[in-house]
Amino acid sequence: MARQYLPLGIQHDYTRKGGLVWEHVFLPRMAPAEWNDRETLWNAVEANEKAKDSQLAREFIVALPVELDADVQVELLTSFIQNVFVADGMCADVSLHDTDGHNPHAHILVTMRPLNGDGTWQYKTEKEYLCVRNGEERGFTAAEFKIAKAEGWEKQYQYKIGKKKTYMVPSEAEAQGLERVSKHPKATRYGRQNPITARWNSKEQVVAWRAAWADAVNHALERKGVEAHVDHRSHAERGIDEKPTVHEGASARRMEQMGFVADRCELNREIRADNALIRELKALIAKLMKAVKMTLAEIAHAMEQARQDIIVLTYGLFHNRKGREMDVTGQFQERYDAADAVLTQKIDRAKAKFDDLREQAATYERDELTDTRLALRQEMESAAHDRIKRNIKGGKVSIRDYWSSIADTDSLLGESGMAERRREPRRREERERRQRKAEEWDR
Repeated sequence: MARQYLPLGIQHDYTRKGGLVWEHVFLPRMAPAEWNDRETLWNAVEANEKAKDSQLAREFIVALPVELDADVQVELLTSFIQNVFVADGMCADVSLHDTDGHNPHAHILVTMRPLNGDGTWQYKTEKEYLCVRNGEERGFTAAEFKIAKAEGWEKQYQYKIGKKKTYMVPSEAEAQGLERVSKHPKATRYGRQNPITARWNSKEQVVAWRAAWADAVNHALERKGVEAHVDHRSHAERGIDEKPTVHEGASARRMEQMGFVADRCELNREIRADNALIRELKALIAKLMKAVKMTLAEIAHAMEQARQDIIVLTYGLFHNRKGREMDVTGQFQERYDAADAVLTQKIDRAKAKFDDLREQAATYERDELTDTRLALRQEMESAAHDRIKRNIKGGKVSIRDYWSSIADTDSLLGESGMAERRREPRRREERERRQRKAEEWDR
C-alpha cells in the first residue's frame, strides 16, 4: 500500500506495515465522491492550506474492548464516526489495528475545516477589519464591509504625524494632508474564527466527544452481555484519590518481555504500589474515624446490646433443639433444621458485630471499658429475659436454659473472665462481712 504526497513529490510505502484489520473513509453528503480515496482526500486538504504551519487534521486514538469481536468493533466504529463526526460535517479516515490480538485500537483522522454545500472548504478564520464611523469602532469581514461602506463606515490606515504613526480614516487624514505609511488596514489580531471551527476546537467539544465514545462503548458492551464499562472522566472528576496509570504501549510491553525495564511499565508499577498504600491508609483512617465517633459509653452499650442479642438467639437455639428432640415422628424436622440454620446465621452476624466493636474499643482503657459494661449488665440481662419471655409461647422461660445461654454466650465471645470479674465484688463483700464478724467475736 503506497501513498503519494503530491506537494513534495514524496511517496510513502506502507506495504510492510502489519496489524491492519480494517480501514475506511467516511464523507458527509456534500463532499466530492473522489475523496473516498484517502490519498486524494488528504492531498485536497493540504492543497487548500496556505500557511506553512497549518494543522491538516485532528487525530483520535481510541481503544476498543477486547471483549468485542472484530465485526462488532467495526460496527461500533462505523456508528460512532457516522453519528458524531460525519453528521457534523467532517470527513473521517479510520484505520483499525490489532497486531497481537490483545491491543485493538483505531486511529481516526478528521478534517479541520467545515464544507460548504457545494463541496468547497470554508474558512477557518477570516480577516476582520476594524472600521470607524462617528467615533465608534466595529469589526467587519470583507463581505460585510461592502455593505458597511455604503453606511458610512471607513477602514483605518496608519498615517505619520510627526515622528509618530497612528491609525486614522482616509477622509480625516486627507483633510490634514497626512501621508499613509502602510497599505494594510487596521484589523483584529486573530481575525474572526469560523463558529463551527471554534466549536470543534473548544475544550467543551473534546469532553463531549469523549463522553460520546464512552457511551457508545458501554452500549456495545451491554448488548454483548459484558458487565465491564468505561468512563471518560478523570479520577478527580469521579472523586477517586488514587493516581491514574499511564498508557504503556506495545513497545514498552515488548521491552519488558525481552527482559528490559521499560520506563512506563516501571512508573505504572510504582503508581500501583502507591495506590495500594493509599487504600490501606484510607481504610485505617476510616477505622480510626469510626472509633473516634463512638464514646466509651456508646461502645460499651453497643457491646452489651450485641451480647444481649446473642443470649436471646442462643436461648432460641436451645428451645428449637428441644422441640426437635420431642418430635419423635420427624414430621417437623425440616422446619426445625431451617430455624436452626437461621438462628446460627444470626448469631454469627451478631458475633461479627461484637468483634468489630471490640476492635474499635482497643483505643480505650480496658478496665474502664469493663467497669462501664458491667454497670450495664444487669439491666441488659433483664431485658434479654423479657425478650425471651415474649418470644416463647406461653411465656415460660427455663431458668436453667437461660443461664446456660448466658454461659455459652460468654464462652463464644471469649468473656469468661468478665463473669469472674462480675462475681468479684460479691466475693469481696462476703470476705469483708466475715472479717467484720470475726473482729466482733474477738472483742
